Amino acid sequence: MTSTNDLGARALSYPRKTVERAERSLRVSPFLMPLFVAMRSRSVDIQEIAGIIAQKQQYTQRPLSDLAAENALNWLIQVGVLRREVDGQGITNSFRLTPLGHHIIEQWQNQGHVLPPATWPDRFDNALNRWFRLLF
Repeated sequence: MTSTNDLGARALSYPRKTVERAERSLRVSPFLMPLFVAMRSRSVDIQEIAGIIAQKQQYTQRPLSDLAAENALNWLIQVGVLRREVDGQGITNSFRLTPLGHHIIEQWQNQGHVLPPATWPDRFDNALNRWFRLLF
């Protein structure tokens, strides 16, 4: 089991496979480290994550459509790295890191401030996980 801190308040434990799947999903996502660093301190609106704005802010390598960004963000929610912000009106279009996401991004920042590169096996495993998730 891997443990992480929720803002230093209490220790949380995650199964090793959960952490590995989350790390792999982050590596193969279309997003870059500056997006996740921003999400450590604030919620980020989908309008900042999609399109040319995201590329200019170095959140993505290339502009993403709203649908592509939403799909990638939803997968990161399913693996436990992100969550949608909620306000008094309900769910918003903003996203934040979960405690698991904070732990992983903090570790990677301490190792050099970039996302580790994704390998072909990472991409294959991630695609397989996403495909099986669709079946059930």
